[in-house]
Amino acid sequence: MATDEGLTPVRPTHSMPLVFGAGAAVGVLGGMIGLGGAEFRLPLLISLFGFAALAAVILNKAMSLVVVVAAMPARLAAVPASEVAGHWPVAINLLAGSLLGAWAGASWAVRMRSSTLYQVLAALMVLMAAALLVTHTTALGTVALPLWAQVPCGVVAGFGIGVVAAIMGVAGGELLIPTIVLLFAVNIKTAGSLSLLVSLPTMLVVFARYSRDGSFAVLGTNLRFTAVMAAGSIAGAALGGLLLGVFSELVLIPALAVILLVSAAKLARHN
Repeated sequence: MATDEGLTPVRPTHSMPLVFGAGAAVGVLGGMIGLGGAEFRLPLLISLFGFAALAAVILNKAMSLVVVVAAMPARLAAVPASEVAGHWPVAINLLAGSLLGAWAGASWAVRMRSSTLYQVLAALMVLMAAALLVTHTTALGTVALPLWAQVPCGVVAGFGIGVVAAIMGVAGGELLIPTIVLLFAVNIKTAGSLSLLVSLPTMLVVFARYSRDGSFAVLGTNLRFTAVMAAGSIAGAALGGLLLGVFSELVLIPALAVILLVSAAKLARHN
């Protein structure tokens, strides 16, 4: 039964095989496109497992953090550390905005009425669908900006990404990677590694902000659920990585975008 704050799931018990399977499905979807898949996990937490919007966001953020930490060794092994380190100013530039955006986004989320948060989440799901299509179906170029314009643009972009990541409980790679490519002319493979380096401290700031609010208690009361679903996501991401390239992106990416749009429509109608 849900509490007055809506911080516990409507259904008080869950089948752990179902929880693991849902996490694995999310991981496979994310792994096939080289992302964590948290944008697919959020609607499942709300629609399938009955969590209220804010509780789902916090749990999603916890799982995203686990998945990012698990993905870092493999990602850093794929791209030489020296190459990533050579772009440290890019990470610092984006972090200057994303850390502030993460704190602000989490602050706004805990103050929003539940009905408003559902509408905001629906809009952000549409944004994620658009970002997915743009990133994977178009050849990303670069915006030739002088340094004096590039730095503030990076801060502003980082702030916006931090807000989105905090409100949705995602790592933000869907937005970070194209931003790094477009603004800083970094190749997409290295951009993926840099996005993890920006995502991790940004997520820690989100947790610091949420921990000041009573809603953070949902994590403590659902630790087993969170651990099992995160484990499923990691296993699914590994499988999805093996399937990378098996399915044509001309079919896969539009299909995933449709999933996001359908999820957005359901969230928009959620009371």
